[in-house]
Amino acid sequence: MTDFLYLVPIALGLGLAGLAAFMWSLRSGQYDDLEGAAERILQDDGDHPL
Repeated sequence: MTDFLYLVPIALGLGLAGLAAFMWSLRSGQYDDLEGAAERILQDDGDHPL
């Protein structure tokens, strides 16, 4: 039972850290251009080292 005294605050802290990281990624524009990366991988740049 005393394990809950340690585990609950740790779980809440990790959850808040994950939420903060997600909110930071939203505000920094990580999800603005979802289709650009998918199309960029299909384009040929011509700079392929052998």
